[in-house]
Amino acid sequence: MTPGREEARPDAASAHAPAGDRQRPELVLGPLLRFVDHTEAAVWVETDRACTVRVTAGAAGGEARTFGVHGHHYALVEVGGLEPGTVTAYDVELVVDGEPTRVWPPERHVAVGPTEDSAADATELDLPASVISTLRPGKPPRIAFGSCRTSVSHDRAGNATHGVDAMRAYALAMAGLTSDEQLRWPDLVVFLGDQVYADETTEAMREFISSRRDIDEPPGTELQDYEEYAHLYRLAWSDPANRWLLSTLPSLMIFDDHDVRDDWNTSHAWRQQMEQTEWWHGRIVAGLASYWVYQHVGNLSAEARGKDEIWQHVTAYGGPGELDLSSVLDGFAERVDAEPETYRWSYARDIEGSRLVVVDSRAARVLEADDRALLDDGELAWLDEQLQGDVDHLFVGTSLPWLLPPGLQHLEAFSEALAGGAWGRRGAKAGEWARQTVDLEHWGAFQETFRSVAEMVVQVATGERGRAPRTVTFLSGDVHHSYVSEVTRLADGDTRRLQSRVLQLVCSPIRNPLPRSMRYATAVLSYGVAGVLGRLASRSAHVEEPPFRWERLRGPWFDNNLAVAEVTEEGLLLSWSKGEVDGGDEHLPVLTRVCDVRLDAPAVAR
Repeated sequence: MTPGREEARPDAASAHAPAGDRQRPELVLGPLLRFVDHTEAAVWVETDRACTVRVTAGAAGGEARTFGVHGHHYALVEVGGLEPGTVTAYDVELVVDGEPTRVWPPERHVAVGPTEDSAADATELDLPASVISTLRPGKPPRIAFGSCRTSVSHDRAGNATHGVDAMRAYALAMAGLTSDEQLRWPDLVVFLGDQVYADETTEAMREFISSRRDIDEPPGTELQDYEEYAHLYRLAWSDPANRWLLSTLPSLMIFDDHDVRDDWNTSHAWRQQMEQTEWWHGRIVAGLASYWVYQHVGNLSAEARGKDEIWQHVTAYGGPGELDLSSVLDGFAERVDAEPETYRWSYARDIEGSRLVVVDSRAARVLEADDRALLDDGELAWLDEQLQGDVDHLFVGTSLPWLLPPGLQHLEAFSEALAGGAWGRRGAKAGEWARQTVDLEHWGAFQETFRSVAEMVVQVATGERGRAPRTVTFLSGDVHHSYVSEVTRLADGDTRRLQSRVLQLVCSPIRNPLPRSMRYATAVLSYGVAGVLGRLASRSAHVEEPPFRWERLRGPWFDNNLAVAEVTEEGLLLSWSKGEVDGGDEHLPVLTRVCDVRLDAPAVAR
């Protein structure tokens, strides 16, 4: 490994040593603070051996036995008995043979500099205690969100190639190690896809892969199995500042394509191409199994988790030793890939008068040759149930923007019609090529699903599904630039009146910027050329006009950034922030504003 080219991994060495060679049990990853409400919290960890994990937060606490997956050990501890609206420091103990060992907080947090072996290049971070902040009754929510984050070093070389990690800059500001007078802690952060990149691997990940197998054989430097996914998450979540943020700021997550592979589930043709390879089956099984462990299980409330078919195996186990969940989880992943209607990755929760619905726009797709939908029937029916009024603000998290720039949305609709045979067999071949080459596979490229959801949203916003919210706000990522758009009017002939502001907020990337040449091309194509060509092209293929018009309010901007949507008395206060190196200290970037937007919204009768 080239020194300093990846995030520091303080526990990596002990994680790979035989358990018998270590006297002290250790954390491999975590703690990650996941679902938190008024009185309960979920804390996720990966440990280096089978044990009982105990979390103590003041007078509250909880413990859980680890479960094993392919030689790795995990626990999700449900912490009960917390007081609403409180901020409580917590610690983590690992209990082996009745002997507890405190493993968090660590004695010190060290961010390694350009050369990992040089103490002179190491920066010790004086991070505060990790805390659990429970929701306060009546406090309007403040939701951070963003997507697309690669895991390279935080030194000069890493920042030069990938820019400053916005999540890390946010962590340092939250910890008080850098100053941002405007910063107020979010109640939670929603990571909207591409938390890890299984296909575009970094130098350290490639070195790990090559230590196990021949990278000249498929899938090359892409991920192959669960062990490689486990290492990828370790690279992504081990930097001390980011690790502290994840231990303190409750997080929700949903996958996007790079969590598995670029263009995952783009089309029937793409799926056929993958299934003809020797390695795809192993990749998708490992990708979905590891996603359940590292991301999905922590998204769920205790009630929803109790109904989860995999979690029930964990809670029902009462045998000796540690539950080995490997075969159950692999079988589950294989099934839900083949039959996506048998499991739901989407989830929803109410937060102090508002509702957040997080939608799976990848795994729930229908991709038959004669049947194409972004959401299968069951998923669409579930979303229909969630998109209701009688809330102050309705937030919908989906990795793919529901509303792209209008011209680009038209082009996607055209590409779907073309690939579907609107211009014959040759046109279909060209349409499929364009769809995969230019990533034309967002909501606009699934017109039937887009229109179904659009009608649901219009019904919510016109008060047909209960009291209209002040806003219906989509939170998205994926496209490696950020913007704000709004629906301005319904289609001609639709006499209904919008009572809610219908918004699309995009924050992408957290750390994976487009090259400058591609930024210019993206801006020109998305907001210039596509505006004219897209409408002409969609009309030529007889694509129906959209059910409403929308326009860009702010953007685009291309910085690495993390966004916050805060509910206020006036409506929504939005901010996008990035990290900048100040005074030459690459490891202590300062959080600065990219854009602030205040959106007043109509008052609603309660």
